[in-house]
Amino acid sequence: MDATRLHDKVVIITGGAGGIGAATARLMAERGARVVVADIAEGAAQNVADMLGNAIAFRVDLADRASVEAMIAATVEHFGRIDILHNNAALLSPEVARADADIETMDVDVWDRTFAVNVRGAMIACRAALPHLRAARGNIVNTVSNLALQGHMIQAAYSSSKAALIQMTRAIAASHGVHGVRCNAVAPGMTMTPALRDAFPPALRRAVEEETLRDRMGEPEDIAEAVAFLASDAARNITGQVLVADGGCASHVPGIGRFRSFFAGEQA
Repeated sequence: MDATRLHDKVVIITGGAGGIGAATARLMAERGARVVVADIAEGAAQNVADMLGNAIAFRVDLADRASVEAMIAATVEHFGRIDILHNNAALLSPEVARADADIETMDVDVWDRTFAVNVRGAMIACRAALPHLRAARGNIVNTVSNLALQGHMIQAAYSSSKAALIQMTRAIAASHGVHGVRCNAVAPGMTMTPALRDAFPPALRRAVEEETLRDRMGEPEDIAEAVAFLASDAARNITGQVLVADGGCASHVPGIGRFRSFFAGEQA
């Protein structure tokens, strides 16, 4: 039997209304899962759920403890169990992204809002889901970022919050593995979601493309495959790990794009 199948598994995906979350919801549903598409954008979440069939939408505000706990309760009430929690949502609105830069000039509110959603919200979701995951011998997959593993001059709050989420991943794996619960993280690099295609400056995109070791940028479906693998029984001996899915950006010496151009010129 294919261990990557998710037949009748109940999956909660936060940030499931678009981008990586929606791609993961589609893939997991194709592999047999019953999906809760959770997002603050209720209409978009409902649209995804309607396309999947055996799925429900739930409006969740990860900055609101009661909303997160209600998401867990509603899942159990509707499906009777929870097998997989995919903490995918993050605070990525354009206005926050523009304000999330250097620590010296950052508004403290930007830092607090980012951690409230990306870390505190995920922590509350894990806290509420763990009893159900223990009963199902289920698992957690957290979406982090390759920026959590590297220093950068942008997105100081976002990258710091994702680094905190990596440590929470390890803490849960260490504390709950003996109870049959696994916890892992996927660290995407720049992923060509529709929102990013529209918002990311072309010059910065080219800079990332130069550091990518593949022949194209990653797509949401690429990250969905990594998440679905870690959530499946095929990854049953993997826990407490960060799977970097950034097209090789974090794996090489800095400035490889310039080296590539130099050697191409030498060979011409």
